[in-house]
Amino acid sequence: MIRPVLARREQVIPGAQAVAFVVGIAAALVLGVILLWLSGHSPPEVYERMFDSAFMGTDSIARTLERATPLALTGLAVAVAGSMGLWNIGAEGQMMAGATLAAGMAMVADGLSGPLLIALMVVCGVAGGMVLMLGPALARSHLGVSEIITTLMLVYVAIRLVEWLQTGPWKDPDSSGFAVIEPVPEQASLPGLFGRANVGTLIALGLLLVFWLAVSRTAWGYELRLAGSSPRTARYAGISLRRKVLTALLLSGGIAGVAGAVQLMGAATRLDSGLSNGYGFAGIIVAALALMRPSGVAVVAFVFGAVQVGGQSIQTMGVSSAIADILQAMILFGALVAAVFFNYRIRWSAPGSDE
Repeated sequence: MIRPVLARREQVIPGAQAVAFVVGIAAALVLGVILLWLSGHSPPEVYERMFDSAFMGTDSIARTLERATPLALTGLAVAVAGSMGLWNIGAEGQMMAGATLAAGMAMVADGLSGPLLIALMVVCGVAGGMVLMLGPALARSHLGVSEIITTLMLVYVAIRLVEWLQTGPWKDPDSSGFAVIEPVPEQASLPGLFGRANVGTLIALGLLLVFWLAVSRTAWGYELRLAGSSPRTARYAGISLRRKVLTALLLSGGIAGVAGAVQLMGAATRLDSGLSNGYGFAGIIVAALALMRPSGVAVVAFVFGAVQVGGQSIQTMGVSSAIADILQAMILFGALVAAVFFNYRIRWSAPGSDE
Protein backbone atom coordinates (compact mmCIF):
# COMPACT_ATOMS: atom_id res chain seq x y z
CA MET A 1 0.00 0.00 0.00
CA ILE A 2 1.30 3.45 -0.91
CA ARG A 3 1.75 5.69 2.11
CA PRO A 4 2.69 9.36 2.58
CA VAL A 5 6.15 10.22 3.93
CA LEU A 6 7.89 13.50 4.62
CA ALA A 7 10.91 14.37 2.50
CA ARG A 8 13.10 17.39 3.17
CA ARG A 9 12.88 20.05 0.49
CA GLU A 10 16.06 20.72 -1.46
CA GLN A 11 15.43 24.46 -1.29
CA VAL A 12 13.91 25.85 1.88
CA ILE A 13 11.97 29.12 1.71
CA PRO A 14 14.13 31.98 3.07
CA GLY A 15 12.88 33.10 6.46
CA ALA A 16 10.64 30.05 6.66
CA GLN A 17 10.41 30.12 10.47
CA ALA A 18 9.34 33.77 10.54
CA VAL A 19 6.71 33.06 7.90
CA ALA A 20 5.59 29.99 9.87
CA PHE A 21 5.19 32.11 13.00
CA VAL A 22 3.00 34.60 11.12
CA VAL A 23 0.97 31.72 9.69
CA GLY A 24 0.58 30.33 13.20
CA ILE A 25 -0.74 33.66 14.48
CA ALA A 26 -3.17 33.90 11.56
CA ALA A 27 -4.39 30.34 12.07
CA ALA A 28 -4.84 30.96 15.80
CA LEU A 29 -6.90 34.08 15.14
CA VAL A 30 -9.13 32.26 12.65
CA LEU A 31 -9.71 29.35 15.01
CA GLY A 32 -10.23 31.86 17.83
CA VAL A 33 -13.05 33.44 15.82
CA ILE A 34 -14.80 30.09 15.69
CA LEU A 35 -14.22 29.48 19.40
CA LEU A 36 -15.53 32.90 20.39
CA TRP A 37 -18.54 32.59 18.10
CA LEU A 38 -19.45 29.19 19.55
CA SER A 39 -19.19 30.61 23.08
CA GLY A 40 -21.60 33.43 22.23
CA HIS A 41 -19.15 36.36 21.98
CA SER A 42 -18.45 38.82 19.18
CA PRO A 43 -14.98 38.05 17.76
CA PRO A 44 -14.39 41.59 16.38
CA GLU A 45 -15.22 43.19 19.73
CA VAL A 46 -13.07 40.73 21.68
CA TYR A 47 -10.08 41.10 19.36
CA GLU A 48 -10.41 44.89 19.38
CA ARG A 49 -10.34 44.87 23.19
CA MET A 50 -7.28 42.59 23.21
CA PHE A 51 -5.44 44.76 20.69
CA ASP A 52 -6.24 48.03 22.46
CA SER A 53 -5.20 46.71 25.88
CA ALA A 54 -1.89 45.38 24.56
CA PHE A 55 -0.76 48.03 22.07
CA MET A 56 -2.79 51.26 22.18
CA GLY A 57 -0.99 53.82 24.32
CA THR A 58 2.10 53.82 26.51
CA ASP A 59 0.31 52.18 29.43
CA SER A 60 -0.73 49.28 27.22
CA ILE A 61 2.79 48.86 25.82
CA ALA A 62 4.16 48.99 29.38
CA ARG A 63 1.85 46.17 30.50
CA THR A 64 2.88 44.10 27.49
CA LEU A 65 6.57 44.67 28.22
CA GLU A 66 6.02 43.75 31.87
CA ARG A 67 4.57 40.41 30.75
CA ALA A 68 7.11 39.88 27.97
CA THR A 69 10.18 40.39 30.19
CA PRO A 70 10.00 37.12 32.19
CA LEU A 71 8.94 35.29 29.02
CA ALA A 72 12.03 36.59 27.23
CA LEU A 73 14.33 35.59 30.09
CA THR A 74 12.91 32.08 30.50
CA GLY A 75 12.79 31.71 26.72
CA LEU A 76 16.48 32.67 26.57
CA ALA A 77 17.24 30.21 29.37
CA VAL A 78 15.68 27.38 27.35
CA ALA A 79 17.42 28.63 24.18
CA VAL A 80 20.87 28.56 25.82
CA ALA A 81 20.44 24.87 26.59
CA GLY A 82 18.74 24.29 23.24
CA SER A 83 21.71 25.72 21.34
CA MET A 84 23.49 22.51 22.32
CA GLY A 85 20.57 20.21 21.71
CA LEU A 86 19.55 20.10 25.38
CA TRP A 87 16.10 20.74 26.85
CA ASN A 88 15.74 22.68 30.07
CA ILE A 89 12.14 21.92 31.07
CA GLY A 90 12.66 23.23 34.61
CA ALA A 91 12.98 27.00 34.06
CA GLU A 92 9.86 27.41 36.20
CA GLY A 93 11.66 25.93 39.21
CA GLN A 94 14.94 27.71 38.52
CA MET A 95 13.01 30.98 38.38
CA MET A 96 11.60 30.21 41.83
CA ALA A 97 15.05 29.26 43.15
CA GLY A 98 16.53 32.52 41.87
CA ALA A 99 13.73 34.53 43.45
CA THR A 100 14.21 32.66 46.74
CA LEU A 101 17.92 33.48 47.04
CA ALA A 102 17.24 37.05 45.95
CA ALA A 103 14.57 37.39 48.65
CA GLY A 104 16.98 36.03 51.24
CA MET A 105 19.56 38.62 50.21
CA ALA A 106 16.95 41.37 50.57
CA MET A 107 16.25 40.21 54.13
CA VAL A 108 19.85 40.18 55.32
CA ALA A 109 21.04 43.27 53.44
CA ASP A 110 18.01 45.55 53.53
CA GLY A 111 20.16 48.41 54.80
CA LEU A 112 22.18 48.67 51.60
CA SER A 113 21.59 51.34 48.98
CA GLY A 114 19.21 50.55 46.14
CA PRO A 115 21.65 49.99 43.23
CA LEU A 116 23.97 47.79 45.31
CA LEU A 117 21.11 45.74 46.76
CA ILE A 118 19.54 45.26 43.32
CA ALA A 119 22.87 44.12 41.88
CA LEU A 120 23.37 41.63 44.73
CA MET A 121 19.83 40.29 44.30
CA VAL A 122 20.41 39.74 40.58
CA VAL A 123 23.64 37.87 41.39
CA CYS A 124 21.72 35.77 43.92
CA GLY A 125 19.13 35.09 41.23
CA VAL A 126 21.85 33.70 38.98
CA ALA A 127 23.24 31.60 41.84
CA GLY A 128 19.82 30.24 42.80
CA GLY A 129 19.05 29.09 39.28
CA MET A 130 22.48 27.51 38.93
CA VAL A 131 22.21 25.69 42.26
CA LEU A 132 18.93 24.09 41.24
CA MET A 133 20.40 23.17 37.86
CA LEU A 134 23.65 21.76 39.27
CA GLY A 135 22.28 18.27 39.94
CA PRO A 136 20.68 17.80 36.50
CA ALA A 137 23.75 19.30 34.81
CA LEU A 138 26.15 16.90 36.53
CA ALA A 139 23.83 13.96 35.94
CA ARG A 140 23.59 14.77 32.24
CA SER A 141 27.25 15.57 31.65
CA HIS A 142 28.77 12.74 33.68
CA LEU A 143 26.12 10.00 33.70
CA GLY A 144 24.05 10.71 30.60
CA VAL A 145 20.82 11.07 32.61
CA SER A 146 18.10 12.90 30.69
CA GLU A 147 17.95 16.56 31.71
CA ILE A 148 14.28 16.66 30.68
CA ILE A 149 13.17 14.50 33.60
CA THR A 150 15.50 15.87 36.27
CA THR A 151 14.88 19.55 35.55
CA LEU A 152 11.12 19.02 35.48
CA MET A 153 11.09 17.13 38.79
CA LEU A 154 12.98 19.90 40.57
CA VAL A 155 10.30 22.44 39.65
CA TYR A 156 8.05 21.06 42.35
CA VAL A 157 10.90 20.92 44.86
CA ALA A 158 11.52 24.64 44.39
CA ILE A 159 7.83 25.52 44.72
CA ARG A 160 7.38 23.41 47.86
CA LEU A 161 10.48 25.01 49.39
CA VAL A 162 8.91 28.45 48.96
CA GLU A 163 5.64 27.21 50.47
CA TRP A 164 7.56 25.94 53.51
CA LEU A 165 9.41 29.24 53.89
CA GLN A 166 6.15 31.14 53.52
CA THR A 167 4.45 29.28 56.35
CA GLY A 168 7.58 28.72 58.45
CA PRO A 169 10.86 30.55 58.99
CA TRP A 170 10.19 33.46 56.58
CA LYS A 171 6.58 34.10 57.58
CA ASP A 172 5.89 37.78 58.06
CA PRO A 173 5.03 38.19 61.78
CA ASP A 174 2.91 41.24 60.97
CA SER A 175 0.71 39.38 58.48
CA SER A 176 -2.86 38.54 59.39
CA GLY A 177 -4.88 35.78 57.78
CA PHE A 178 -2.92 33.88 55.15
CA ALA A 179 0.79 33.42 55.76
CA VAL A 180 2.97 35.62 53.56
CA ILE A 181 6.64 36.56 53.29
CA GLU A 182 7.46 40.19 53.94
CA PRO A 183 7.85 42.33 50.78
CA VAL A 184 11.27 43.28 49.48
CA PRO A 185 12.59 46.64 50.72
CA GLU A 186 11.48 49.70 48.79
CA GLN A 187 15.00 50.42 47.57
CA ALA A 188 15.13 46.94 46.00
CA SER A 189 12.31 47.75 43.56
CA LEU A 190 13.56 48.02 40.00
CA PRO A 191 13.51 51.59 38.62
CA GLY A 192 10.60 52.21 36.29
CA LEU A 193 10.85 53.08 32.60
CA PHE A 194 7.29 54.16 31.84
CA GLY A 195 3.96 52.92 33.12
CA ARG A 196 4.41 49.47 34.64
CA ALA A 197 7.52 48.70 32.59
CA ASN A 198 10.78 48.63 34.56
CA VAL A 199 14.51 48.17 34.12
CA GLY A 200 13.96 44.41 34.03
CA THR A 201 13.09 44.84 30.34
CA LEU A 202 16.53 46.35 29.71
CA ILE A 203 18.17 43.49 31.65
CA ALA A 204 16.36 40.98 29.43
CA LEU A 205 17.35 42.82 26.23
CA GLY A 206 20.94 43.07 27.45
CA LEU A 207 21.18 39.34 28.11
CA LEU A 208 19.61 38.55 24.72
CA LEU A 209 22.21 40.77 23.03
CA VAL A 210 25.11 39.29 24.99
CA PHE A 211 24.07 35.72 24.20
CA TRP A 212 23.59 36.55 20.51
CA LEU A 213 27.08 38.05 20.33
CA ALA A 214 28.59 35.15 22.28
CA VAL A 215 27.02 32.49 20.07
CA SER A 216 27.55 34.19 16.72
CA ARG A 217 30.86 36.04 17.19
CA THR A 218 33.03 34.02 19.59
CA ALA A 219 34.94 30.75 19.47
CA TRP A 220 33.04 29.62 22.57
CA GLY A 221 29.74 30.07 20.75
CA TYR A 222 31.03 28.20 17.69
CA GLU A 223 32.18 25.30 19.83
CA LEU A 224 28.80 25.26 21.62
CA ARG A 225 26.88 25.09 18.34
CA LEU A 226 29.26 22.49 16.93
CA ALA A 227 28.94 20.30 20.02
CA GLY A 228 25.16 20.50 19.74
CA SER A 229 24.90 19.81 16.01
CA SER A 230 27.68 17.25 15.57
CA PRO A 231 29.08 15.65 18.75
CA ARG A 232 31.45 13.39 16.77
CA THR A 233 32.99 16.34 14.94
CA ALA A 234 33.30 18.21 18.22
CA ARG A 235 35.16 15.29 19.81
CA TYR A 236 37.46 15.08 16.79
CA ALA A 237 38.20 18.80 17.16
CA GLY A 238 39.18 18.26 20.80
CA ILE A 239 36.10 19.91 22.32
CA SER A 240 35.06 18.54 25.70
CA LEU A 241 31.38 17.63 25.37
CA ARG A 242 31.11 17.05 29.10
CA ARG A 243 32.31 20.58 29.84
CA LYS A 244 30.05 22.12 27.18
CA VAL A 245 26.98 20.30 28.49
CA LEU A 246 27.75 21.40 32.04
CA THR A 247 28.35 25.01 30.96
CA ALA A 248 25.23 25.27 28.80
CA LEU A 249 22.92 23.86 31.46
CA LEU A 250 24.35 25.97 34.29
CA LEU A 251 24.07 29.13 32.18
CA SER A 252 20.52 28.16 31.31
CA GLY A 253 19.63 27.76 34.97
CA GLY A 254 21.34 31.02 35.89
CA ILE A 255 19.38 33.03 33.32
CA ALA A 256 16.11 31.49 34.53
CA GLY A 257 17.16 32.52 38.04
CA VAL A 258 17.60 36.09 36.82
CA ALA A 259 14.00 35.96 35.62
CA GLY A 260 12.95 35.11 39.17
CA ALA A 261 14.96 37.94 40.71
CA VAL A 262 13.64 40.45 38.16
CA GLN A 263 10.07 39.33 38.75
CA LEU A 264 10.55 39.61 42.52
CA MET A 265 11.93 43.16 42.29
CA GLY A 266 9.45 44.23 39.64
CA ALA A 267 5.91 42.94 39.28
CA ALA A 268 5.73 40.67 42.34
CA THR A 269 7.31 42.73 45.20
CA ARG A 270 7.23 39.71 47.54
CA LEU A 271 8.16 36.02 47.29
CA ASP A 272 5.32 33.52 47.13
CA SER A 273 4.70 30.12 45.55
CA GLY A 274 2.87 31.67 42.60
CA LEU A 275 5.64 34.08 41.60
CA SER A 276 6.72 32.08 38.52
CA ASN A 277 3.12 32.12 37.23
CA GLY A 278 3.83 29.62 34.45
CA TYR A 279 6.47 31.82 32.81
CA GLY A 280 9.04 29.02 32.91
CA PHE A 281 6.82 26.60 31.01
CA ALA A 282 5.74 29.31 28.56
CA GLY A 283 9.43 30.01 27.96
CA ILE A 284 9.74 26.54 26.41
CA ILE A 285 7.15 27.52 23.79
CA VAL A 286 8.87 30.86 23.22
CA ALA A 287 12.25 29.22 22.64
CA ALA A 288 10.81 26.51 20.39
CA LEU A 289 9.03 29.02 18.15
CA ALA A 290 12.18 31.17 18.04
CA LEU A 291 14.29 28.18 16.96
CA MET A 292 16.51 28.87 19.99
CA ARG A 293 17.61 32.21 18.49
CA PRO A 294 17.85 35.28 20.77
CA SER A 295 16.35 37.65 18.21
CA GLY A 296 13.41 35.31 17.74
CA VAL A 297 12.99 34.95 21.51
CA ALA A 298 12.52 38.72 21.86
CA VAL A 299 9.83 38.86 19.16
CA VAL A 300 7.91 35.78 20.30
CA ALA A 301 8.04 36.88 23.96
CA PHE A 302 6.59 40.27 23.02
CA VAL A 303 3.75 38.68 21.04
CA PHE A 304 2.95 36.23 23.83
CA GLY A 305 3.09 39.05 26.38
CA ALA A 306 0.53 40.94 24.30
CA VAL A 307 -1.71 37.86 24.10
CA GLN A 308 -1.57 37.44 27.88
CA VAL A 309 -2.38 41.11 28.53
CA GLY A 310 -5.22 40.94 26.04
CA GLY A 311 -6.50 37.76 27.67
CA GLN A 312 -6.74 39.52 31.01
CA SER A 313 -8.59 42.51 29.56
CA ILE A 314 -11.41 40.50 27.97
CA GLN A 315 -12.51 39.12 31.32
CA THR A 316 -14.47 42.34 31.84
CA MET A 317 -16.51 41.33 28.78
CA GLY A 318 -17.41 38.01 30.36
CA VAL A 319 -14.89 36.09 28.26
CA SER A 320 -12.76 33.51 30.03
CA SER A 321 -9.07 34.40 30.30
CA ALA A 322 -8.43 30.79 29.22
CA ILE A 323 -9.04 32.06 25.68
CA ALA A 324 -5.56 33.64 25.82
CA ASP A 325 -4.00 30.29 26.78
CA ILE A 326 -5.85 28.58 23.96
CA LEU A 327 -4.63 31.21 21.49
CA GLN A 328 -1.02 30.66 22.63
CA ALA A 329 -1.41 26.92 22.11
CA MET A 330 -2.95 27.50 18.68
CA ILE A 331 -0.10 29.81 17.67
CA LEU A 332 2.41 27.11 18.64
CA PHE A 333 0.54 24.35 16.85
CA GLY A 334 -0.09 26.44 13.74
CA ALA A 335 3.53 27.61 13.53
CA LEU A 336 4.90 24.09 13.99
CA VAL A 337 2.63 22.64 11.30
CA ALA A 338 3.50 25.49 8.92
CA ALA A 339 7.22 25.02 9.62
CA VAL A 340 6.98 21.32 8.79
CA PHE A 341 5.44 22.00 5.39
CA PHE A 342 7.88 24.82 4.64
CA ASN A 343 10.81 22.47 5.24
CA TYR A 344 9.35 19.17 4.02
CA ARG A 345 7.12 17.95 1.23
CA ILE A 346 4.76 15.01 1.22
CA ARG A 347 5.94 12.16 -0.99
CA TRP A 348 3.96 8.99 -1.65
CA SER A 349 6.01 5.85 -1.25
CA ALA A 350 5.39 2.13 -1.29
CA PRO A 351 6.57 0.11 1.77
CA GLY A 352 10.18 -1.01 1.32
CA SER A 353 10.85 1.60 -1.34
CA ASP A 354 14.13 3.46 -1.06
CA GLU A 355 12.72 6.54 -2.78
